[in-house]
Amino acid sequence: MSSTTPLHLAAEIGGPPRYDPGHYTGLARLAEHGALDFVTLGDSFARPGPDALAVLSRVAPATGRIGLVPTVTTTHTEPFHVSSAVATLDWVSRGRAGWQADVSTTGAEARLFGRRPAAPADELWREAGDSAEVGARLWDSWEDDAEIRDVATGRFIDRDKLHCIDFEGASFSVRGPAIVPRPPQGRPVTVVDGTSGPARETAARHADVVLVRATTPDQAAGARTDLRRRAAAYGRDPGALRVLVALTVDLGDAETAPEPGLESGPPLAAGGSYYRGGPVDLAELITRWHRGGAADGFHLTPITPGRDLERIVNGTVALLQHRSLFRTFYPGGTLREHLGLARPANRYAFEGGRA
Repeated sequence: MSSTTPLHLAAEIGGPPRYDPGHYTGLARLAEHGALDFVTLGDSFARPGPDALAVLSRVAPATGRIGLVPTVTTTHTEPFHVSSAVATLDWVSRGRAGWQADVSTTGAEARLFGRRPAAPADELWREAGDSAEVGARLWDSWEDDAEIRDVATGRFIDRDKLHCIDFEGASFSVRGPAIVPRPPQGRPVTVVDGTSGPARETAARHADVVLVRATTPDQAAGARTDLRRRAAAYGRDPGALRVLVALTVDLGDAETAPEPGLESGPPLAAGGSYYRGGPVDLAELITRWHRGGAADGFHLTPITPGRDLERIVNGTVALLQHRSLFRTFYPGGTLREHLGLARPANRYAFEGGRA
């Protein structure tokens, strides 16, 4: 069955560590020129380099529309601090922030912190889900009109519109409220790579955008169906879940044919299934998969960001735009608007009977 839903496109701008902010700003601006929904910047405790969330906070004032999604590891970190940092990114970007939740599974990474040993993936992803839940509750802990800023009376905030979240989980407890006012988007966009089993359950329960690795359209469509079924079981609207195929792309030789169907492409641990070929053939693949209803879009990880992202934007995306398959401008200003996602209502305002 063909898809009539809007096509969503995102790109990774990471690669070998760089310490020049202009490098990341230039890549984000290039992606913005192509009207991509968002860029991601990968990160982990196992690699050297600057902190992804801090880098994109630097990029935010130099961009105007592109969504900014750093990877944030929830293992060995405090969910209160994570929620504050992501909310801050949403404020400095004026509503363009997201975060990609990830976990840390190795003993070497655990020893960097010295708090606890490494744990199984299923346990860590349950903890990541708790971190996502805490983040959502903390972002709601300030109602939208909680700030008064009344100089005459000296009142900065209406304390009746601040809420303790009182979360109790297996690994931590958080009382709240947040120290940062509710972000412009209400809740910044949560992204999870839901390819693996433990991560998929967390994605279905908490994510707005799910990345999946797939080598055929049928495999991608099956993953999306499974994710939507699980989301519905948690009481969520399955139609509000955006599922993007994660694809690592090598556009170094524009004359090289793509791997047939991707089945024979070598798997790359950090980026999804592998595509090698030219920008035109990549546009054909995206068109075929999306029109066939395989996914809501694609998350593209260039092998060489400085080279391949330019070919994605000025080649692949330009062709999709010429064919009226992808937008040529941003209809809104926030990442949620790019993705066609509503701004969430504040759960505590509803509970208090004021909404």
